[in-house]
Amino acid sequence: MNNNQNIIFYLFENFIKKSLSFVKTNLDGITNRIAINIRARAAIKSVILLIALISGAKPLKKLSKITMILLGVLSLNAQATIFITPKPPAISAAAYIVMDHDSGEVIAAHNADVRRSPASLTKLMTAYVVFQLLKDNRISLKDDVKISEKAWRTGGSKSFVEVGKTIKLETLLKGMIIQSGNDSSIALAEHIAGTEGTFTTYMNKYAEELGMNNTRFENASGLPNENQYTTARDMVILSSATIREFPQFYLWYSEKEFTHHGIKQYNRNKLLWSDHTIDGLKTGFTEKAGYNLVVSAKRVGMRLISVVLGSSSAKARSSQTQTILDYGFRFFETIKIDKFDKKVPIFASTKEQISVGFRTPQTITLSRGQYKLSQQAIVLNSNFKAPINKGDNVGYLALKLNDEDLLKLPIFALENAPEASFFSRLLEKIGF
Repeated sequence: MNNNQNIIFYLFENFIKKSLSFVKTNLDGITNRIAINIRARAAIKSVILLIALISGAKPLKKLSKITMILLGVLSLNAQATIFITPKPPAISAAAYIVMDHDSGEVIAAHNADVRRSPASLTKLMTAYVVFQLLKDNRISLKDDVKISEKAWRTGGSKSFVEVGKTIKLETLLKGMIIQSGNDSSIALAEHIAGTEGTFTTYMNKYAEELGMNNTRFENASGLPNENQYTTARDMVILSSATIREFPQFYLWYSEKEFTHHGIKQYNRNKLLWSDHTIDGLKTGFTEKAGYNLVVSAKRVGMRLISVVLGSSSAKARSSQTQTILDYGFRFFETIKIDKFDKKVPIFASTKEQISVGFRTPQTITLSRGQYKLSQQAIVLNSNFKAPINKGDNVGYLALKLNDEDLLKLPIFALENAPEASFFSRLLEKIGF
């Protein structure tokens, strides 16, 4: 190469560098200024294209405007229909709730957040605390528990433990769960915390952690106390946590009888005998509380939990529970979506498409038949463009029926989408 060629090359190289700097700094002004006429725009685009190609940039694949609209509402399964879900049955209990255990969806409720006296439903939390400490190996089912005079003298339902004697923790725990022994409850509380009063600190702390925002415990047994209260919603939260976290101990709630000291006593949840799909949880009664009942049942691939508070009799609480459970199982269904993984176009990236979907399997509860008839649409965030990192929330999967949203499930990037080079994005911006 001669000197003249070197000079020309140097000048051209210097021109390119200055042009690159100018374009990068003034891109928006160059491409968007209204005062520039069509010929000037075309000329600028040509210069930008020349500079970009010299720099080695590659044009990005251009997506049509229609594709972008379809990306916002990507129908996977569409069929319109008339669909009516019956209203929940009217029952005379003071409060109730029915919830799907797996999805957490509340199917029906009445006065679910009104504070009520829990009575022996309190023992659900007493047991939950014991389960937690067993899990942490802070106590053992084989522990010898000494029965205090306070525990022995406690009125109400009894497991007939004897003062001064030692009894295995497992026996006391079963006596409280199956037969609702008040004496067993207090003995367990004293063994764990020294006093029943200190034990309630555990109870209230775990209630707070579970999100039982309208519950306070003052004792371990559920005997009357003006400052002790709960709600139907809080009891369903506690019951669901017990089933989910301690399935090995939850089995005890389905046992129909308990024998200690030669005395056989029966579970007060009479639905265990009349409905084989019911496998727990607890009854409760005081004059103030009325008749309470928390149960769980599993049918047709779904588990429901119901809470009935303030019924007029033991027979009424069982009948009302059966009514709301039958309603839930008859008119609702729970679907588990193990995997959702779809490719969608991505802008300003080195990739043309990326995978989006769920990070974990999703469980949903809908009126029976709605899922099969629903329209499903991927709706991406308005700022969906590179760079995107794996795990970023990018929008949601919408389930619709007759143009109404049934629910929205968050979706996430399942892979990285690196940002394209400056000039590749520049070519995309100006339309190449």
